Amino acid sequence: MTLNGWLQILVFCGILIILVKPLGAYMTRVFSGERTFLSIIFGPLERGLYALAGTSEREEQHWTAYAFAMLMFNLAGLLLLYGLLRLQDVLPMNPAGLASPGPELSFNTAISFVANTNWQSYGGESTMSYFSQMVGLAVQNFVSAATGMAIAIGLIRAFSRASGKAIGNFWVDMTRATLYILLPICVVLTLVYVWLGVPQTFGAYVNATTLEGVQQTIAVGPVASQLAIKMLGTNGGGFFNANSAHPFENPDNISNMIQMLSIFAIGAAFTNVFGRMVGNQRQGWAILASMGILFIVGVGIVYWAEASGNPIMHAMGLSGGNMQGKEVRFGVVMSSLFAVITTAASCGAVNAMHGSFTALGGLIPLINMQLGEVIVGGVGAGFYGIVLFVIIAIFVAGLMVGRTPEYLGKKIEAKEMKMAVLAILCLPLAMLGFTAVASILPSAVASIGTAGPHGFSEILYAYTSAAANNGSAFGGLSANTPWFNITLGIGMLMGRFLVIVPALAIAGSLISKKTVPASAGTFPTDGPLFVGLLVGTILIVGGLTFLPSLALGPVVEHLAMIAGQVF
Repeated sequence: MTLNGWLQILVFCGILIILVKPLGAYMTRVFSGERTFLSIIFGPLERGLYALAGTSEREEQHWTAYAFAMLMFNLAGLLLLYGLLRLQDVLPMNPAGLASPGPELSFNTAISFVANTNWQSYGGESTMSYFSQMVGLAVQNFVSAATGMAIAIGLIRAFSRASGKAIGNFWVDMTRATLYILLPICVVLTLVYVWLGVPQTFGAYVNATTLEGVQQTIAVGPVASQLAIKMLGTNGGGFFNANSAHPFENPDNISNMIQMLSIFAIGAAFTNVFGRMVGNQRQGWAILASMGILFIVGVGIVYWAEASGNPIMHAMGLSGGNMQGKEVRFGVVMSSLFAVITTAASCGAVNAMHGSFTALGGLIPLINMQLGEVIVGGVGAGFYGIVLFVIIAIFVAGLMVGRTPEYLGKKIEAKEMKMAVLAILCLPLAMLGFTAVASILPSAVASIGTAGPHGFSEILYAYTSAAANNGSAFGGLSANTPWFNITLGIGMLMGRFLVIVPALAIAGSLISKKTVPASAGTFPTDGPLFVGLLVGTILIVGGLTFLPSLALGPVVEHLAMIAGQVF
């Protein structure tokens, strides 16, 4: 590790913190229905969309109606995207003449993009037409991100309102998230990416002759627009198979920094939105501090592991850090930082191959995903993900001091605890359950690309990534098989909607409760003690749940590496 490397990490953290307050303030105005500088542009369109949907900004919904609207909208998106992919070969804007994906792959891909996971069992440039990329995948990148933001704002209202029955209007929240936040930022980002050299064209793939005289087809397309929303919406699907390691998706260190900031920006700003809407910004900073501690520790471990390299390689006279699977233009530090960011934020875009990291370097991305979307997380999803742990932490604190647990004046009782535990337990059910079956199923084991504990880690990483709605992978696993396409798709659905519905149920329960004034015995939730309690709760729950599986994979692999054993 070097001072220059840490300075680069600190620059990223500094810029991110600077963005939190202004972006949080703007998002608060948007979701509160206040007028913004974009209202003159999008106001008429917004009202027209409400008229088409048969609703209005003044109409609010009970949590059950909110959940039903969300589920039906996502079901419709799933069916439409599946149909579009199956008909790709007869639809327009397919200059490369690409065939339609098969039924299992279309099933997996449709679920993947609807669930904000963007797991890709295919090479983007060799499988998806321009029409599929833009009309199918990019549209879901917007609306799946907006869905997560809508759920988060509905939960925030449950804490910010003194009492009531409605948590907002799903159609209004999703529309505002798309029109006023995601779309305008993505327009700016697209122009910046084009300026930096990212392609944005409807032209056909380019044929070129190499210096050796070999004919090569260079894939291009509407890359910049897809790149902007895949990062900002923490979707992560790449136009190219190499994702953000491809020079057309990530040309240099400037684009790399912009992409990393895009991944974290909205998720971090949601903590400020929370603080503003509950009337105490310190509450939001406390949650962001908890996220930040887990993030910095993770970055430190991955950076140290990758900078230290592999002792087996050192014994062969090859000194230095582990550059296997990394782009020279990013090096160890930016590859390590990107890996932690993309798995902490449930994005899944990669600028290096995680399967080529050292054992401990690959361990942290796994842990980031297994803890749930709590370290910034996906847009919106990260906030409601960490609130589930806040509820558990507050309940534990209440038991320790013999008081009824309260958070921001709302009593945390049996119903909220049951829903929080249900949402948290669905993740290990999908991650570990499918991993256990796949580890003994011959057809699944045949997809492993590496022997030994790393092969087990490939399966564990795949199901962890799916259920955590992340989308990154240890590339050695050949996942484009009927078994993995179907089971990973089911895992994505479980990780997305079996968390969202309990979170909305918690919102519906809390919003009906009257706010209790703080007293001398109220546990403070805006200081270091609460931050420590929340971090400890997350680590204890995650450690007790996933340590045995991690011991079978990355931990054993690390011990074998120290002993000089290869597979």
